[in-house]
Amino acid sequence: MLSNLDNNFIDSLNAMLNCLGKVVVTGIGKSGHIAKKIAATLASTGTPAFFMHPAEALHGDLGMINDNDVVLALSYSGEVAELSSILSILKRRHIVIIGMTGSKTSSLAKISNYTLDINVVKEACPLNLAPTSSTTAALVLGDALAICLLTIKGFKEKDFAMSHPGGSLGRKLLTTNQDIMHIGNAIPKVKTNSKIKDIVIEISEKGLGFTSVIDEQEKVIGIITDGDLRRVMDKEIDFKNIIAANIMTKSPKVINAKELAVKTVELMEQFKITGFLCVDNDSKLVGAFNLHDLFRAKLL
Repeated sequence: MLSNLDNNFIDSLNAMLNCLGKVVVTGIGKSGHIAKKIAATLASTGTPAFFMHPAEALHGDLGMINDNDVVLALSYSGEVAELSSILSILKRRHIVIIGMTGSKTSSLAKISNYTLDINVVKEACPLNLAPTSSTTAALVLGDALAICLLTIKGFKEKDFAMSHPGGSLGRKLLTTNQDIMHIGNAIPKVKTNSKIKDIVIEISEKGLGFTSVIDEQEKVIGIITDGDLRRVMDKEIDFKNIIAANIMTKSPKVINAKELAVKTVELMEQFKITGFLCVDNDSKLVGAFNLHDLFRAKLL
């Protein structure tokens, strides 16, 4: 396969890289299935692309192509009638055509601006008839184009997530703490002089298993968990005189609301904690969440 590559591969990359429109991938039969996959891979890795069926193109879908597009046409034989018909029209419109074929002397190769050679010695099919090795070669070359374009464009994980917001990677790379945190009156919070009764009520009503302790500027100075309350109850203490300042954990770990939630998951695992308080850039309390919220967001 590598021996088939020449300057046409580089020229094809440049044509797709400098394309001001979209890459239109087309093919029929088994080549059509491969073309659909190549179009999908290009589109999801930062190169706008779509699949066009040659037969449908002959009956109106050619209108989907504009003069700024680049066409990537697949045919192992290079002699498909439907493909030849639409490409001759596109050639007259001076649209760049990249042909992916197994024959350098085929009609497809002749009409193309650049030809990508996918010739194989023999199909994997024992009858040497069913497209097997040849379709694999086309798929490999299509993926190679997509990955080279991805690399040249500096396409990153976050860019990939933007194309896959419904997938697990998309959720992990796009979901921030503020997307899942409880806000406003749902945030558990007490003052340093709050009594034990008020602390218990706040933790119970807000349902996160903890409450923040804040100062007059709404900045976090401590945290009290339901575990802290149980430990206090094991001791002989005058509950009437206990206030939040007596039992809180001072200077708890807080996170910025705009940070990615996946980073918070890592911190939870590192420090063996089940909830977090979220602050803004001025260190003021703006939200809170626990493990259940991460499960609901499908981040765990």
